[in-house]
Amino acid sequence: MATVFSQIISGAIPGRFVWADDVAVAFTTIAPITDGHTLVVPREEIVQITDAPADVLAHLVRVAQLIGKAQQEAWDAPRVALLTAGFEVPHLHLHVLPAWDEQSLTFANARHDVPAAELDAAAERVRETLRGQGQGEHVPATLGSPG
Repeated sequence: MATVFSQIISGAIPGRFVWADDVAVAFTTIAPITDGHTLVVPREEIVQITDAPADVLAHLVRVAQLIGKAQQEAWDAPRVALLTAGFEVPHLHLHVLPAWDEQSLTFANARHDVPAAELDAAAERVRETLRGQGQGEHVPATLGSPG
């Protein structure tokens, strides 16, 4: 059975996409720790970071870096955090989020009640900043499509 992330990538479940290329997609999470919290996910179902081929992992980290630069600019954050846990979905994903302190970097701070309009606005903010930073070719044409 396909993972929830594979279902999002295929369009069976809606997603808020900010990045798409042949290897990876990135979409904002529905339970953000901070505004703009984005997941970078390989298109291929890979269970965890230790299972990833080196070239795929390197690509995911490069995409995470580019998204992090966009988040840092969009929210004027002093840092960007990169978290990898993967207990909730057995499909490798990197959590990329603007960060102001280490104490807030816990999944216990994930907000599950953010209105859809706010989630959309945060995703659009990342998308617009990526375009402004010259990454427009990887920003899907619409928020709801992985391209």
